Amino acid sequence: MAVSNNITACITFLVLLCTVPIAATGVWLASAHGCSRLVAQWPVAILGALLFLVALAGFLGAYRNRRGLLACYLFAMAGLVTLLLALIVFAFAVAHSDGAYPVLGRAYDDYRLEGYSPWLRRYVAGDPERWEGIRACVAGSGTCRKLAMDSSFIVPEQFYMTRLSPIQSGCCKPPTVCGFAYAGPTTWSAPAANPAADADCAAWSNDPAQLCYGCDSCKAGVLGALREQWRKANVALLVAAVALIFVYVIGCCAFRNAQTEDMFRRYKWGNNY
Repeated sequence: MAVSNNITACITFLVLLCTVPIAATGVWLASAHGCSRLVAQWPVAILGALLFLVALAGFLGAYRNRRGLLACYLFAMAGLVTLLLALIVFAFAVAHSDGAYPVLGRAYDDYRLEGYSPWLRRYVAGDPERWEGIRACVAGSGTCRKLAMDSSFIVPEQFYMTRLSPIQSGCCKPPTVCGFAYAGPTTWSAPAANPAADADCAAWSNDPAQLCYGCDSCKAGVLGALREQWRKANVALLVAAVALIFVYVIGCCAFRNAQTEDMFRRYKWGNNY
């Protein structure tokens, strides 16, 4: 039984190690710099913390040979792993659609809300109170101010050949379709005859406090930044989840074998006496 307990303890310790990247990814998402972290930032962190605590309880149960605690650990871990898989599938589905589209003669992309999943659009753009918080964060982050102070843009072509972040492209300049003339990274001149090809054209302002913070392209830029974060997190979560499930299944088998050996020894002990 000592050998079986040691094997089970080692396996539960490996499960504990597999939960660390999941918890770390959740902490990274919750504490990541940028205003996109304000959107759906806590689910992974909470789930990662629960996985870690349950795995720790399983390790202590195996180490101290507490069969009841081990059984609770196996059931709880199965439920949490199911939630983790559901979260990964949901995140992949939500982050699959991309609102970025290339612009002829530009190194950067422009962004449109229509390119993102309906759920993500409703969650961010459909809630005025939530969007006001994100908008204030973008305006106060200094992202556009730093872009405006960049002295490397001497001629418009240098700006056009710059790879802008989603928030820089969506919030700090008007959409390219508006046909505005470049005067600076955050200063643009409206054409004499503006056909208003996009509703954001009228929303643009050269006022540093306004810019395109009220544009749909700014909302799309925030979603673009969020999508980039989630795609990075999804890779880490998927790898950690596969490793966790693999080790967890081995742990279930080890626990079952230990239970079988225990029953066999009790049966043999009873027959000897």
